[in-house]
Amino acid sequence: MTTTRNAAAEPLRHSGFRWLLTGRFASYLGNAVAPVALAFAVLDLTGSVSDLGLVVGARSIANVLLLLFGGVLADRLPRALVLRGSSYAAALTQAVVAVVVLTHTATIPMLMVLGVLNGAVAGMSFPASAALTPQTVPGSLIRQANALLRLATNTALIGGTAIGGVLVAGVGPGWGIAVDAASFAVAGLCFSRIRVPDLPSSPGAATSTLTQLREGWGEFVSRTWVWVVVVAAMGLNAAYTGGIAVLGPAVADDSIGRRSWGIALAASTAGMLVGGLVSLRWQPRHALRLAVALSPLAALPLLALAYLPVLAALAAALFLTGLTFELFGVAWDVSMQEQVPAEKLARVYSYDAVGSFVAIPLGEILVGPIAHAYGVSTTLTWCAVLVVASSLFALCSRSVRTLTRIDQPSELLEPVG
Repeated sequence: MTTTRNAAAEPLRHSGFRWLLTGRFASYLGNAVAPVALAFAVLDLTGSVSDLGLVVGARSIANVLLLLFGGVLADRLPRALVLRGSSYAAALTQAVVAVVVLTHTATIPMLMVLGVLNGAVAGMSFPASAALTPQTVPGSLIRQANALLRLATNTALIGGTAIGGVLVAGVGPGWGIAVDAASFAVAGLCFSRIRVPDLPSSPGAATSTLTQLREGWGEFVSRTWVWVVVVAAMGLNAAYTGGIAVLGPAVADDSIGRRSWGIALAASTAGMLVGGLVSLRWQPRHALRLAVALSPLAALPLLALAYLPVLAALAAALFLTGLTFELFGVAWDVSMQEQVPAEKLARVYSYDAVGSFVAIPLGEILVGPIAHAYGVSTTLTWCAVLVVASSLFALCSRSVRTLTRIDQPSELLEPVG
């Protein structure tokens, strides 16, 4: 038992990993507060779920548009440098959002513009964040490192979501967004302390952005399990995010209240925390197949919002969903980091993110008008159906079902410190 505990904590011996973990914890803590605060800031401003969909959708569109460039940048420049710059930029944009909300000068167009800026910054940073992990630990510790990172970020999400509900109910949404801005500043300081070796350059390596994008695309489509899961994620993410992020706050306002909605969302991240603990100790050889098979559980909170919007039902459904998402997240990251060459990993992650997230703005923007036309319960039900259908589509792929974990990746750099 002692040996297992020591192995689980082994990544913490590496300083680069410790700073990466701390920086991600700080940014996720604030980012858990921000969605709750922003949602109720918009509802306080206009009371319209369609307006809320426009604000969150604008951010998502900018995020998707910049992801591919972010992948090229993260494979070209030091990834810690990309993370540091994007964190400081995010701190600035969120600070401006906090000021306009607190001074009651916010408008929907203004929040959309600021959301676009923040989404662009996030798009630039995501591939670097995902691809940096295997540079901070030896290849044999990738599974433990990913599980520890997700445990830390999900702990931050639990605390941040609960704090968001308390802040919104107690002092207003503007202060919640201010906390997010401060968290990004702290994250930037942490990322500035990361020291890892540069990635090796292959002979004749591409230098133009277009050529590097083509190389990344070739890596992405050459693995059937990658693009099949990403296509499935398009439908699942659009339906789930539209239902939870846009219709969820509106249903909560009419039923359980804002504080209870924050608690329900915290239950989701509590499920992620449990999933991370499970993944830290146990990674089956066909982990991706298991995670995809469990993903239809994400339909449960949508159905609870539609037909049983009480705190106990929502919290239980969101807990199970969080557990499922975390098992998938660890299995996906380990699979990607084991099987994709390190010098192309950020670009493959960027195509993954674009494909997975591209339909999210569409879901966020359309779910409000659809709910107005056909009713909230009916819309949430169809969202649940789309979640299940998307999951079954991925499970039908033999490449997904047979993907096997490898114990020792061969193309990773040894970390410094």
